[in-house]
Formats: sequence, structure tokens, C-alpha cells
Amino acid sequence: MSDVKVPELGESIVEASILNWLKQEGDTVQEGDALAELETDKVNVEVIANESGVLQKILKGAGETVAVGETIAVIAAAGAAPAPSPSPAAAPAPAAAPASPAASAAPEPSVTGQPAATPASASPAAGGVQAPPPGAELIPPRPTPSMRRMLREQGVDPVQITAARPAAAPVPEVRPAQAASAPASSVAEEQGAQDLRPDEERVRMSRRRLTIARRLVEAQHTAAMLTTFNEVDMTKVLEIRKRRKDRFKEEHGVSLGFMSFFTKAAVAALKAFPRLNAEIQGEDMILKYHYDIGIAVATEGGLVVPVVRDADRLNFAEIEQAIADLADKARNNKLTLADLQGGTFTITNGGVFGSLFSTPLLNGPQVGILAMHGIQQRPVAVNGQVEIRPMMYIALSYDHRIVDGSEAVRFLVKIKELIEDPESLMLEG
Repeated sequence: MSDVKVPELGESIVEASILNWLKQEGDTVQEGDALAELETDKVNVEVIANESGVLQKILKGAGETVAVGETIAVIAAAGAAPAPSPSPAAAPAPAAAPASPAASAAPEPSVTGQPAATPASASPAAGGVQAPPPGAELIPPRPTPSMRRMLREQGVDPVQITAARPAAAPVPEVRPAQAASAPASSVAEEQGAQDLRPDEERVRMSRRRLTIARRLVEAQHTAAMLTTFNEVDMTKVLEIRKRRKDRFKEEHGVSLGFMSFFTKAAVAALKAFPRLNAEIQGEDMILKYHYDIGIAVATEGGLVVPVVRDADRLNFAEIEQAIADLADKARNNKLTLADLQGGTFTITNGGVFGSLFSTPLLNGPQVGILAMHGIQQRPVAVNGQVEIRPMMYIALSYDHRIVDGSEAVRFLVKIKELIEDPESLMLEG
């Protein structure tokens, strides 16, 4: 018999949520089988069986939070007896049966200001409600929010409800039978949560969504973030793609997209303006002379930013292949922590969803992020003439603590110049 424990999840990650169980109690498992899937702040991790046998007991269900090293299931050797379950004899003894059917019936609450009659044979031991002794004090109960709402719906004033009880020995509060089946929203109300309308739904955010929310708020609160904008004429890039896309796909097995052009341009601009490829640690700037470019990818679970390593050393085909591989892993929950760590600068492309203009948020601890947008045919002035050109707005958000406005503007102008003259990207590379 062996315990199934939560594995090490990576640097700084100490807990996770059980997303789902891939095996059920009683299933035969082989060493190396995936038993469950965990959701961490960054990636999903599979829990692997460390020996063959039978999954005897699952200790933590889907949705529960578990810590690194915590036991979440037990594997028994094949043929071992199943885990013992409580026998009827070990179960708590039921309450004594009432003396008569009438004695077990709980009295209905009175809406006339007087307590309901209680059968004389009812006693606390028999499960009935004890009749108030002479001189018992009549004390109004404290109806719960769900009970008050139910009474109002029936046209009853909750203030009129009273119950008889000895002042020195209070008895449990008597509720209508309907209150036992109060909807979940009533429970939320009693716990201080706001009631929902019938056409509303409460959905708990996933661990990853909570982490994304926290980090985005932190980025706004900890960085002096500003954004500068420009626009790019995409005519020459579109001409190259149209002319070379079929041959490129045939030779490299991957499509020639816009992201490789912008990755190349970003690397060249980062070399010219190195403080946009840095981070702040205390009172120091850490200037980085390696170019690990994060590419934002939208998934069902939220936005993730896998990293293209050493992008300055890759050609167009290698960049496109790396991005395609990372995007596929992201959408199939196959990213590892190594895929997400260590980025020095980020590029996001809202244009694939139709965005025309946006202000990207920093992906801390990075101090710069470039946003691409949709290409739109617009009239522009070219050599004194108005022409219709395919134009794209681009945006750069930066941390003003170490990046000056002039640097940010010139960085974006550098991107514009390189994209509008794509042949220069070959020289820059």
C-alpha cells in the first residue's frame, strides 16, 4: 500500500486545486498512470501513480485545495481487501422512537401570537417539542433571512411570530418545513453574500483566473505605467507574405505570420533601448542582454504568456515554429513551468480577435509590453498624396520608473521603421 502525494509544483508554488480525477476508486492502475490533474497558479500538473495496484481510496475531491506533499489518495496492492467502511453496528444509535405517531409530529408555528398546542406525550427524548411550563416567558424568535423572506411571500408579518420557551433553558428554534429546503442563495445570504436574481449565476473563479486578476492589479499598483502609440503601414509585410507564404509553408511546415516580423523588430529595438529589456529589483535595475520574448496566448482558462527563448538567435521559421508549438501546448494544458518563466519582454496581439486599439498591461516584473492590433484599410498621406493603405495601430506600455518617455517613443518608432522596411530586419538579425 502506498500514499499518493501532491508532487513538487515548481518554484514558489506550494498549493494547487484538484481539477479532476482521471481514475476512480476501485480502478486498477499501473505505475506511471496519470491519476489526477492539478491546477496551479500557472500550469496544470498530472499526479502520477508511483506503483501498480488498485486505487483504494480518494481522500481529496475535485475542487479542493491541496498542499505540496499532502496525501490525496491511497493505492493498495492488487487483490488487497478494500478499505473498511463503517459497519451498521458502529454507526451512531438512532434517537429513541416516539411513543406514538402523534408525539413525533412537530407543531406548526403560530401566526396568531400564541404558541401551537403540543401533545402531552411529547418529550425531548421522544423527539417532540416540550410543552412550556407554567409562567414560561414568551420571547420572539430571531427568524433567519430565508425564513423572513418566506413569511413575507406568504403575507405574514415576521414580528407576529412568537415562541414559548423558558427564559433559563432555551429550546432549539422552530422553523417551517419549507425552510429546510431553502435555496443556495439563501445560504449565501445568511453568510453575508448578496442574493442573486433567478437569471443570475454564481461561478467560482479558477485558481489561474484569480492569479491573473491578482497579478494584473499588482502591475497597476506597483509600476508607474504609461502607454505610447503609433501606427504602422503593413503594405510591404503583406506583400512579402503573399509572395512567399506557399513556399515558406512547403519548406518549413509552418505558416509565415506577422508575429515573427514583430518579434524580430522587437529584439532589434530592445538592443537599441536596453532598459526596456530590464527589471527592477529593489533599488537596482537588472539589464538583460538575452532576449526571451513572451508571446501572449488566449486559452479557455485565461491568458498565458509562454516564452520564446533566445529569439535573437532564431530565424523567421524557427520563431514561427516555436510560437506554434507553445500556442498548441497552451491550448491543450501541456505547458510546463519552464515554458512560462524568465521572459524579458512581452508581445500581445489583440488584432486576431478584432481589436483596433488598446492599452496593454505590463507582465511583471517586465517593464515593457508591445501590443499589435487589427489591420485596417485607411486613407493616409503618402508623398503628398492620399492613398488607402493597410494600417495597424501599435502600443507600448512601459514602466516609467526606469524607462523615460523619449526612450519609449523612440523604441516604438524603431519598431515602425523596421516593419515598414522588412528587408532591414534581415540586416538587424
